[in-house]
Amino acid sequence: MTTRIVEMRRGILKKNDELAAGLRASYAEAGVLVLNLVSSPGTGKTAFLERTLRELRAKGARVAALVGDLETDNDALRLAASGAPVRQINTHGICHLDAEMIGKHIEGWAGVMLAGLDYLFIENVGNLVCPSSYDLGERIRVALLSVTEGEDKPLKYPTLFNSADAAVITKIDLSEPCAFNRELALRNINEIRPGIRIFETSAKTGTGMVEWLEYLREERAMR
Repeated sequence: MTTRIVEMRRGILKKNDELAAGLRASYAEAGVLVLNLVSSPGTGKTAFLERTLRELRAKGARVAALVGDLETDNDALRLAASGAPVRQINTHGICHLDAEMIGKHIEGWAGVMLAGLDYLFIENVGNLVCPSSYDLGERIRVALLSVTEGEDKPLKYPTLFNSADAAVITKIDLSEPCAFNRELALRNINEIRPGIRIFETSAKTGTGMVEWLEYLREERAMR
C-alpha cells in the first residue's frame, strides 16, 4: 500500500510539473512576471498583497491576482478594492493550488490576458506544507512569515523556505509588542536558504515597501 501511495504521488507531481512548464513558457512569452505567495493563515499575506497591488497600480503597472482559498471569496473581495483584476480559486478542501487550477482560471478569465499584464500574483492557500511541492510555473516563490508567528518558522518548515526565492517578514510594526527577535529570525531564514533576499515589511505603515517594489521592478526588467 505504501508503494502505491508513493507512486501515485509521483505521478501527480509529474503531471503538475509538465503543466507548470507549459504555464512558465506562456508567462515568458507574454512578458509577465509571475509570483507565488505562500504563508500560513494569519500572516497578513492578503494585506501585504493588497498594498503591493495598490502601489504598483499607482506607478502605472498592469497587475492582476489569482487568490486561492478553501472556501469563500473574502480575500478576493479585499484585493479587488485595489482596482486590480482579481479572480478567486476555491479548492474545496485541497490545501494548495496546482498548475491545472491556475491554467483553467487564466484561460477563462474574462477581460484579462497575460500579454496585457506586467505582474501576476498568485496568493496560495494558507499552508506551509502542501504548496511547497506544487510548481505553478511562477518565476518567483515568496515565503512570508509574520512577527506574530515566531522566529522558528523557517526551521519548522524548511522545504518551503529552501524552495523560496524571496522571504517577506510581515507586520514588522508589531515587533516590539510581540517581543520578536529580528536577528534570530534572519539567522534562521539564512540557515535554511543562505543569501535569500529578505524584506521586512508592514502593510499598515508601509515599512519596507519601497525596497520590495524596487525588487519587483528589477526582477521584471530581467525577464
